[in-house]
Amino acid sequence: MHTELLKTIVIVGGGTSGWMAAAALSTALRGRYRIRLVESDEIGIVGVGEATIPMIRIFNKVNGLDETAFLKATQGTFKLGIEFVNWGRLGDRYMHGFGKIGQDLWTVRFDQYWQKMHALGKAPGLENYCITRMASKANRFLPPQTDVPNSPLNDIAYAYHFDASLYARFLRQFCEAKGVQRTEGKIVRVSQREPDGHVDAVVLESGERVEGEFFIDCSGFRGLLIEQALKTGYEDWTHWLPCDRALAVPCDSAPALTPYTRSTAHRAGWQWRIPLQHRIGNGHVYCSQFVSDDEAAGTLLANLDGKPQADPRQIRFVTGMRKQAWNKNVVAIGLASGFLEPLESTSIHLIQSSLQRLIDYFPDQAFDPVDVAEYNRQSRFEYERIRDFVILHYKLNQRTDSAFWQACAHMPVPDSLAHKIELFAAHGRMVRIDNELFTEESWLQVFEGQNLVPRRYHPLVDLQPEAEVVKYLESVRAVITKCVDVMPDHAAFIAQHCAAPAVARP
Repeated sequence: MHTELLKTIVIVGGGTSGWMAAAALSTALRGRYRIRLVESDEIGIVGVGEATIPMIRIFNKVNGLDETAFLKATQGTFKLGIEFVNWGRLGDRYMHGFGKIGQDLWTVRFDQYWQKMHALGKAPGLENYCITRMASKANRFLPPQTDVPNSPLNDIAYAYHFDASLYARFLRQFCEAKGVQRTEGKIVRVSQREPDGHVDAVVLESGERVEGEFFIDCSGFRGLLIEQALKTGYEDWTHWLPCDRALAVPCDSAPALTPYTRSTAHRAGWQWRIPLQHRIGNGHVYCSQFVSDDEAAGTLLANLDGKPQADPRQIRFVTGMRKQAWNKNVVAIGLASGFLEPLESTSIHLIQSSLQRLIDYFPDQAFDPVDVAEYNRQSRFEYERIRDFVILHYKLNQRTDSAFWQACAHMPVPDSLAHKIELFAAHGRMVRIDNELFTEESWLQVFEGQNLVPRRYHPLVDLQPEAEVVKYLESVRAVITKCVDVMPDHAAFIAQHCAAPAVARP
């Protein structure tokens, strides 16, 4: 048995994906491989991914990144979930909170008992049984308290909001200290070897030839290696997710520093709101078939919390995924591998999960097709399952105020999503397949928040006397209320523990 190890890895492109790749590989490979990152200051960064989900904490921890230093360096804040406004009907509002809902006790899931009692008017809304949702409503935050076992305070799931460009800068310093070599330069040509077509070098505008054995394409939508050189192909999902443009603009901060992202549905799309320490990040994702660019910009600017700090910047995209994320000796990471609009803050997570998958199937010089095929199979599964969850928000709307939303409500959806909707509509049941990203709690909150009420509840709920169920639900609600009452204000917690240096304003 003999394995011929690779020696040189070239990462094409910087930004969040490039520097996350450099961080993950420099940590995992322990300095045994040469890692070189090529980026050009002339090429802009999309930078819409400033909200995350809890798995980002694992990435930072594995790489030994200190949370306090990270938050200070990136103007970061904490995130307990996403608030959705106008997604069911105009005026509707619900939260997709991180972490657990309720506390399982008897034969079936907690939410099945809640479904019955809520329908009978004997239990309040679902949010009352989720500590991250109730803390969000109160603008409070506290990390998990390990000294209070068997308490909701010991099990608080959270993520971050941060400035993506500052995060890339923070990671660059970390990576360069670990030996990653950064090369500044614009790539003008990709060299491929005969006869197998593997990439063997990228050529810079200066004439320098950067050679490598394994290439990570972090070049964004362009897909400089994976598409422009290798012609891998792209699978277009705009028939399910029709938004194709976004406008992004920062604005001045609001008085309250909220520990959650907000997504507000407009006439032909939706607007994100991401609170950082020094500003609020905003953007309008929209469908150009139903609204003009000027009208989309007007809607965005009319719904800011403070004065805009720049002109809106437009981003055009095609929702979908590369037909192969790994082709020959090139792996696409981040936007080079595909794009799912940031409705559920999955962009940075997809970078992270791709890197973990890459480490799991890290190649030698043989680039065994079996490993490559399995990497691509898992990548497709992850993209398709996240795609389904994002489509769900559009499909479940009941809005009648615009042609866009009516078209979304009536569109056919993938069979995998249709099955989940049908399963929940029957008895409120949910299934998580092969450790897909979104848990049953996530699906439940969107189903319930967008008014899909099951026709029946699980029949085994009736094994428990109603009075006992009501008493138990009330005890869970009361404990969560008491826990939220002792949590500090989100802004106060940041000011005490991880306040970033003040930013000079022009």
